[in-house]
Amino acid sequence: MVSCDIPLLHVKTAAPCLALTAVLLFPPAGFGRTCTLATSRNSRWTLVSDDGVAWLVTPCGERFYSVGINGLDGGARRRRAGGRIQYHWPTFFPHFGAWLGTTRARVLGWGFNTASAGSLPPRVLRLPVIPNLDLGSTARFHWVDPFDPAAERRIRAWARRLIAPYRGDPHRIGYFTDNEVGWWSGALFNFYATRPAANHTKQRLVALLREHYADDWSRFKRDFVPPAGVRSFEALLERHERPRLRPGGAGVQVIRRWTAVVAERYYRLIHEAVRAADPDALIFGDRLPIYYDPVAVRAMAPWVDAIATNYNVDSPDGWVARYYFEGLRQLTGGKPVLVSEWFFAAQENRSGNRNNGHLMTVGTQAERARGAAAAAERFARQPAVVGSHWFQYYDHPRGGREDGEDYDFGLVDIDDRPYEELVAALARANVHLAAIHRESAGYDRPPGGTWAVPRADIDPGDHSLGEWPKDAALVPELAAPGTEVPFGDFFLAWSDKGLALALIAMDYYDPNLLAYGTEFPRDEAFRVDWGVDAGRGPRRFSLSIIPPKVFPKKSAPLMRAVFCRHERGACDDVPGAIATYFGSDQPRITVEAVLPWSALGIDGPPRKPLRMQLGATAFHRSRWMSWNGVPPEAAIQDAAGWRDIPLAPSP
Repeated sequence: MVSCDIPLLHVKTAAPCLALTAVLLFPPAGFGRTCTLATSRNSRWTLVSDDGVAWLVTPCGERFYSVGINGLDGGARRRRAGGRIQYHWPTFFPHFGAWLGTTRARVLGWGFNTASAGSLPPRVLRLPVIPNLDLGSTARFHWVDPFDPAAERRIRAWARRLIAPYRGDPHRIGYFTDNEVGWWSGALFNFYATRPAANHTKQRLVALLREHYADDWSRFKRDFVPPAGVRSFEALLERHERPRLRPGGAGVQVIRRWTAVVAERYYRLIHEAVRAADPDALIFGDRLPIYYDPVAVRAMAPWVDAIATNYNVDSPDGWVARYYFEGLRQLTGGKPVLVSEWFFAAQENRSGNRNNGHLMTVGTQAERARGAAAAAERFARQPAVVGSHWFQYYDHPRGGREDGEDYDFGLVDIDDRPYEELVAALARANVHLAAIHRESAGYDRPPGGTWAVPRADIDPGDHSLGEWPKDAALVPELAAPGTEVPFGDFFLAWSDKGLALALIAMDYYDPNLLAYGTEFPRDEAFRVDWGVDAGRGPRRFSLSIIPPKVFPKKSAPLMRAVFCRHERGACDDVPGAIATYFGSDQPRITVEAVLPWSALGIDGPPRKPLRMQLGATAFHRSRWMSWNGVPPEAAIQDAAGWRDIPLAPSP
């Protein structure tokens, strides 16, 4: 169990710490009897599954649900830097021991039991810890030459060096190997395509292209537009310019293969290096960046013990998308998952944070507290999730970090004052998370019985899914072909005004990948196909997500939603329909639309079930999902295969 000893100068804070530690680990039976992390004879943490529920297991053999905090590090070296006011422990405490004692008592009193990435080592905090090694970036694997034979030697040498302070410490659970590598397919392809011919990875890429196209340049040209003057694979190797996807082609599939090749190289080398440096430690991978590429996750699965993913909560009410974790389960064969970073920010904050992007932000601290507590419980209800780690202990500096990110993410502000509503709500939730997790078996399975579209008044212009009855409105049974997995959740609701549709999904679009003129080809866009028959014949609609020609340098790209009806090959406006695209722009896609009943040829809600079809196609037609497992374009044309979907009665 966790040692909860506190420096004598803060002995008065020890009581709540000792009282709460007993309920942090599950099960509580046997707490403190024969083994603690401080006295354990081994340092090996493990993972188990009990009746379909995944758990961490301490070296003492206790089940452990990890409730962590990123950034338990004392803050910046200086209070003021570059015009920014930062969190700085010497500003508030006479010496480090005073800060440490107060901070440990706080976080344990709030129900946290783990120090996560960016935190001080366990010999200081005396808490279980999962450090981020930044191994791949430090060893210059990323964005240099991963297939250089020297890369493996560098990774092994750096693994020994970075792991040495933690090896053999029972408080060390395992390691994050890097942070948010991303595996952005287009970026990986573009970058290595522009390397010199001597670059081993560039050579591997051109070899893959030759193999994929059977060394036939004409076949390659059907999918790609080569750089000017390049007429062979040999010339492509020598040039520092990248080929671009040809609209209508299938080149994205070889780009996806390239992502798998590079990812497999990374995860295998990292696994071997970490195992050699610390055989008893768990490997959590590289903290996926609120998004995952399915081919990279498949490449990862054999080489990690659990999947670490950062996560941006999908709605102010704490909703956590089902597709995201279900996809990880399918892609990895059921590997455990650790939510390595999650957060809530509020416009109302004491640090002056602007909350200047797409990450989850609400209006007030009261909303923040409610949403965060709900999200913590939703994570615990996922049977594969073995813990969730809050980002971070203190707010971003006033004026933002050096990279410009400026959010009220802290449990405390930059003046070391706790956000009382937030920490109280999390304390109430955290103490129950292990018990909630114990009862989570089956939560990720879709409910049985006949599904019906619930009634709800939806505002498609509020840039929020907060008013949606998401548990009831979640569309069940989406399917994807072969080894693919669904990459989004659909929601449907009805009202007297019309039929509402929402989508939470993920996809990545690289602005430098496609060769096109001024108008983005709609056939290359992320697209939703929606068929509805309300008794007056089938009507076919599409909702396309169109990226801008030029991406802004310091903000998210302003993609737009284009909603239209399809008749005889045309894409016509739908009178009265409203579609709004919002959220993170990419790689997370959030959109909602309301279709008036008049667009379906009726005056109001029908008494009989609707007939419907739904499907989505990713950028460049890289993958698809649909309601009946048929490619969306074909499924939408075959009205005989649409589903009968009743409208649920009004509450």
